[in-house]
Amino acid sequence: MLPTRQLGTQGLTVSAIGLGCMGMSQSYGPANERDCIATLHRAIAEGCTFFDTAEVYGPYSNEELLGRAFKGRRHEVTLATKFGFRIESGRITGTDSRPDHIRAAVDASLRRLQTDHIDLLYQHRVDRAIAIEDVADAVAGLVQAGKVRYFGLSEAGPRTIRRAHKVHPVSALQSEYSLWERNLEAEIVPLLKELGIGLVPFSPLGRGFLTGAVRAENLPEGDYRKQDPRFQGENFDRNMQAAGVVRDLAAKKGVKPGQLALAWLLAKGDFIVPIPGTKRPDYLVENLAAAAIQLSADDRLALDAALPPGSIAGERYGEMHLAMLDR
Repeated sequence: MLPTRQLGTQGLTVSAIGLGCMGMSQSYGPANERDCIATLHRAIAEGCTFFDTAEVYGPYSNEELLGRAFKGRRHEVTLATKFGFRIESGRITGTDSRPDHIRAAVDASLRRLQTDHIDLLYQHRVDRAIAIEDVADAVAGLVQAGKVRYFGLSEAGPRTIRRAHKVHPVSALQSEYSLWERNLEAEIVPLLKELGIGLVPFSPLGRGFLTGAVRAENLPEGDYRKQDPRFQGENFDRNMQAAGVVRDLAAKKGVKPGQLALAWLLAKGDFIVPIPGTKRPDYLVENLAAAAIQLSADDRLALDAALPPGSIAGERYGEMHLAMLDR
């Protein structure tokens, strides 16, 4: 069984590795619901009980999937979901964190998830039109009403985190962090340690790149990585070469490259809980085994040196998504 870790200082305890559920509904090609539910149930059996979704995944269908999968088992799982986008005709048309919209979004998420409370509620992206203090205050009201237990932010910058935390404690920041993407190390990680906020890295396997199994030409139709700048042309070739160091070290230790990448993240601090995504039980079990891998100081130094900050070629998002980041 997986060990647990604490996110923040307010009492949120979760499995040391969670499961990102987005790919069960979008972005990584077609998915079979029966297989996805089997993966979700296998996660619980393995002690992985921290599940990540959002209203915009699908949109809406991912929360509905989890609602069906966990019916009668809600007490066994910790559910995290997110608000913060304006969704029109099934498409994101901007951000929306007006307090009234937050309250309406939470009520809708509760219905889809078939539950009376959300364990961890994130603002999905910072809304520059709405003061973060107003967002935090709205979530505080939902906590007081019993609809939400803990507050989180996603892809928020240092100033936003500080301002939100003064109004209502932030238990977790969800942002991209991995050997592949180390942009948080200069400012965000020290800030989270200072404030006692947990870190939930998404894409901890570099969107599959760090597993060594992804090939640009083999991506299925509907897989958004076909447009990911880091998977294109010369960027892909350079990044595959960089990731080769991880593959070589994993081979020496007798583990999979993805497991080594997750073990590196876990070794960065006990406030870190990665959420690798998968639709398949075999990959799930492989990822969870990373929690048992012990890295020596030399291993960690070798990995730090293998993919230093700024070593990956290409932007991590296209232009539209980059514009939504809070820096």
